[in-house]
Amino acid sequence: MSPKAVALVVLAAGLAAWNFLAGPGRAGRAVSVRGEGGEEERTMVAKINRSNEEWRKILTADQFHVLRERGTEPAFSGRFNDHHEPGLYVCAACGSPLFRSQAKYDQGTGWPSFTAPVDRQAVLFLEDSSYLMNRIEVRCATCGSHLGHVFDDGPAPTGQHYCVNSAALDFKPAGAEASAALATKTETAVFAAGCFWGVEDKFGRVPGVLSTVVGYTGGTTARPTYRQVCSDATGHAEAVQVAFDPSRVSYEELARFFFSIHDPTQLDRQGPDVGRQYRSAIFTDSPAQAEAARRIKAEMEASGRFKRAVVTQIVPASAFYPAEEYHQRYLEKLRRRTGSSSGGCGTDTCGRS
Repeated sequence: MSPKAVALVVLAAGLAAWNFLAGPGRAGRAVSVRGEGGEEERTMVAKINRSNEEWRKILTADQFHVLRERGTEPAFSGRFNDHHEPGLYVCAACGSPLFRSQAKYDQGTGWPSFTAPVDRQAVLFLEDSSYLMNRIEVRCATCGSHLGHVFDDGPAPTGQHYCVNSAALDFKPAGAEASAALATKTETAVFAAGCFWGVEDKFGRVPGVLSTVVGYTGGTTARPTYRQVCSDATGHAEAVQVAFDPSRVSYEELARFFFSIHDPTQLDRQGPDVGRQYRSAIFTDSPAQAEAARRIKAEMEASGRFKRAVVTQIVPASAFYPAEEYHQRYLEKLRRRTGSSSGGCGTDTCGRS
């Protein structure tokens, strides 16, 4: 065997071993979810944290390999690849609702394909650079289990393709059982108010807010990086996607809170942070949200609270790209490591009560 062939074999073996060992929270650069002290950072809204020993007692060997070891089942082998019954697909590990049957379609890849989850807060998005590829991994937001990946080659209206392992799913037929699983109502809102570290930290403390995700929206570049957004060339704003329980906090209350945590009269900046990425904006996903946002903005302008005009943009929501993992709950992680909330952006939204 030639030296080149030997090198290729060694590389392939190394990549396979890396992918096998890179379970949730252990994917190195692909998924950076460990704190500087080695503690696991449970990202966003994950609520169930069991040891591998506990998961092995709950899951089959195939399920454990996919869900907890980030494995992939062979194409066309899963029980839900050619499954068309109406109902609800849930996480095989914890039973959380993930995808409606109406969102399922045949992409021809050999794995179940969906255009969208039941709610964006039902899943987590993490960078995955295993096997020398740049992909977006999808996990269950409740228990952190690996589901598959999401791609931008799906059909309208979302253009997204959630490629999911059958072993990661269970199914509830349409009826009482599926309805009960979907009974908990969650709504989302997207706000931009300067450096997203502090904005997220503020919204995360509001009673009724279930989860927060920082990211980039309102621009023209698909899947932008932090470096690209900071160049002020992509048109994106640093924003926070807020999932909330409308029975506990209303959208209007969140919008009023938004105006209280930053200076909405500063155009394309907040304090020392200058650029369109730091603009004040509300991204609405329904006519009701747009009407409420416009009305509250008008109230703020008429209140006499601000000496200058309110320049907050109110625009329809567009693609929201979650920021790199190290940005998620940045100030919360910083407090755990150092006891300090000083994130360095210097605005009122960043790190101060």
